[in-house]
Amino acid sequence: MKKMPSGDPMSSARQGDLFGHEGPDPSDENFETPEYHADPDEVRKELNGILAEMRAAQAMPWDEKRAALYRTIFPQMTNWLPEEEGAQLRFQFEAELERLKAA
Repeated sequence: MKKMPSGDPMSSARQGDLFGHEGPDPSDENFETPEYHADPDEVRKELNGILAEMRAAQAMPWDEKRAALYRTIFPQMTNWLPEEEGAQLRFQFEAELERLKAA
């Protein structure tokens, strides 16, 4: 059995190393929040997949929960694309939503 280090357990150097890797300390004043940059090709693929599913459907292809999710995330995802392309995809998404609501 491994012996635990003596001292205050809250100040242990191993605290936070539960999964065997140690990252930067977010409480450090010099900590820089990592930035995420989506791959535009992957975003485009995902958005076009959603649009294709909508276009192939005669009625809303999702339950209300899934539809609400897509109404929220689809416009946000377009922000990772060039402005004109994102605007066009949002327009197409809204047009398909209206068509499916009317069905």
